[in-house]
Amino acid sequence: MKKLILLIVVALFVLNASGQKFDQLAKTPPMGWNSWNKFACNVSEQLIMRMADEMVSSGMQDAGYQYIVIDDCWAIARDENGEIIADKEHFPHGIKYLVDYIHSKGLKFGIYSCAGTKTCNGRPGGCGHEFQDARTYARWGVDYLKYDWCNTTTQNAKASYATMRDGLFTAGRPIVFSLCEWGSAKPWEWAKEVGHLWRTTGDIVDRWDAMVDILDKERDLAKYAGPGHWNDPDMLEVGNGGMTTEEYKAHFSLWCMLAAPLIAGNDLGSMSTETKEILTNGEIIALDQDTLGKQGFCCRDNGDYEIWVKKLANKEKAACLLNRSDEEKEVEVDFSMILKVNDDYWTLEPYKLDDYKVRDLWEHKEVNMVNTTIYVKIPPHSVKVYRFVKK
Repeated sequence: MKKLILLIVVALFVLNASGQKFDQLAKTPPMGWNSWNKFACNVSEQLIMRMADEMVSSGMQDAGYQYIVIDDCWAIARDENGEIIADKEHFPHGIKYLVDYIHSKGLKFGIYSCAGTKTCNGRPGGCGHEFQDARTYARWGVDYLKYDWCNTTTQNAKASYATMRDGLFTAGRPIVFSLCEWGSAKPWEWAKEVGHLWRTTGDIVDRWDAMVDILDKERDLAKYAGPGHWNDPDMLEVGNGGMTTEEYKAHFSLWCMLAAPLIAGNDLGSMSTETKEILTNGEIIALDQDTLGKQGFCCRDNGDYEIWVKKLANKEKAACLLNRSDEEKEVEVDFSMILKVNDDYWTLEPYKLDDYKVRDLWEHKEVNMVNTTIYVKIPPHSVKVYRFVKK
């Protein structure tokens, strides 16, 4: 009888150990850097170490960025026991050596794999090796896993990602789990219990039209995001050369309004002054990292002109005025009304503008509020971002 009871207890422990994720991670959207947008498959031990050095020396670390994530092409094969093997030509000392170097800088290390039999670039995938790979990543000291969706054929997305989640949990090391399923199986409806962030769209492209197309697809997803579970509209393109400075400011502002993970994708060692100022704007980053964990929503859409509002902790709010058009716009802005906007669109909150200061987060100064309504000029493909700060 005692043996039977022991078996039942063990079985219950196993059941409870699966079907879980580490729930104390990513309470605010993860911030870091990923190799793919700039370097694609041209990754190496030397490059990743250099990016870690640059993250520290550039001030990115001080601004809140902490993950150094190596994307596809680091792995080359599996050994006779099925263990994943790094490309020794490009990673001569192995991944554990690289992880230790990243940790010595006070940063965290992220790695890439795929739910299919192969990664998107034909390297060994994780299918059938989830628990084994999870143990390996835990042994190496990995802090973040981006898990792609190539070469999955008839696999079920929810089941595949849940298997990897269970592998990570069983391995015992808290690892942020980033689902890169591209939104095809509507992960926002089920991934809260599986991972800490999930891609909502296909890959971003370093162009204005591609960036705002992703923005449009985020409009109805705000209710699914919150501390520990975030919609991911893909990594940042700021500084990669395909957009203007104003467009990059808009890109960064909008991602912060969306409470999106802030994963830079540029060469940190060759940042222009403008790129660095965008990526390290603490007042804009504070919107993204706000502890309330609310994703912003579009409360006004006039075609080329939109107003996005984000609720913040301490009953504060942020507003982003977006000019999508190719021409400068002068718009009338009623700050009193924006402050009162509620996210159910039908009721207004009883907030009084007299109780708040309005701060311009790109100009880094307070707005002189003689009246509750002012006229604002917004350049083409640009934003104005304000924060309502309680007095």
